[in-house]
Amino acid sequence: MDNQQQQEFEQQIAPFFWVEHDSSVSLCMSDVGDYKMDIFNSRAEEGFMGNGYDWGSLATVFIEEKHPEWQEVINFDPEAGMFCVYTDIENKAVLKEFALAFKRTLDNNEVILDLFSRAELD
Repeated sequence: MDNQQQQEFEQQIAPFFWVEHDSSVSLCMSDVGDYKMDIFNSRAEEGFMGNGYDWGSLATVFIEEKHPEWQEVINFDPEAGMFCVYTDIENKAVLKEFALAFKRTLDNNEVILDLFSRAELD
């Protein structure tokens, strides 16, 4: 991927960001608690706050229901203040597919609220 393609990809997935390491790649978001809070506010009375763990719960339902083939490839490493998923460098293309598909789904409030209705509090 050339520099322009990388910049376009990063714009498409914002506010998530991409990190490459020697043997793995990660998709992260550090401004949890700001982005798409209406999703998490819909279940605030149950304890959802929009933290990294809540984002992990939402992403888990997304993968289970929309792309179960990714379950064995994408790993979760959320923290209270950060959402993060990662995979081995060999599966970089899968994580890129996830990043784009998850972001597209987040832009569809009806679909994402439906998915979130089945998320479990971590």
